[in-house]
Amino acid sequence: MGKFGGFGGGMGNMQQLMRQAQKMQQEMMEAQEELKTIEVTGTSGGGLVEVTMTCEKQVSAVKIKPEAVDPDDIEMLEDLIVASFNDATAKAEEIREEKLGKFAGLGV
Repeated sequence: MGKFGGFGGGMGNMQQLMRQAQKMQQEMMEAQEELKTIEVTGTSGGGLVEVTMTCEKQVSAVKIKPEAVDPDDIEMLEDLIVASFNDATAKAEEIREEKLGKFAGLGV
């Protein structure tokens, strides 16, 4: 019976685990808020098109240089916009993973 006795120590461990969980939840919320403010810029065509977005993937700006606009080749401009968006998305995901990766498995 001595092997399984002494449950009193378990309550202290439970309280410590709860404090750690609360701290981790607070850190995760802070990281998520920070991601709303960090902006990344994706480019294509050697800088002809730029898309700026937050790491929460909210686009805040699209810049297109005049030389990217060819009325006879709208498809090229569309492709440049898509490529810039995808570049910005990849950068945002990289930062998101850096900030939230340690919380993996916690529903992030």
